Amino acid sequence: MNIDGVSTGIVLDHIDAGKSMLIYKLLHLERLDCAVAIIQNAKSDKYGKKDIIKIDQIIDLNFDMLGYVDPHITVNIVKDGKLYEKKHMALPKRLQNVISCSNPRCITSVEKGVDQRFYLANEEHRIYRCEYCDTAYKEHRK
Repeated sequence: MNIDGVSTGIVLDHIDAGKSMLIYKLLHLERLDCAVAIIQNAKSDKYGKKDIIKIDQIIDLNFDMLGYVDPHITVNIVKDGKLYEKKHMALPKRLQNVISCSNPRCITSVEKGVDQRFYLANEEHRIYRCEYCDTAYKEHRK
């Protein structure tokens, strides 16, 4: 299968196989008025299989969210058919408004408009804790 390159836009590469649709939804790519290509289960020498998202426009991205969903993602910014910038994601040390606290007594549950802020408590096990009440975030998705 051949998918054309991007002349000006963004290529999200090295996405864990199967996570591209989650990223598509979290970034609200369906709202864009440009071409978006999702390639799933592409062969990868490094990972075996990977997903790729190509966006035919340069947009603002939530790098914390991308790093949280998959810290192996590479963000390639392309301008005039040439690689302009390459960013490697990593597990963010802090998250703001990416995940939500599950503690019903937390200020974020009681007060409207309070930012959901978490810090990385354990990098090996990907455990984030709420900055307000210290409740550990439990992932509810794959």
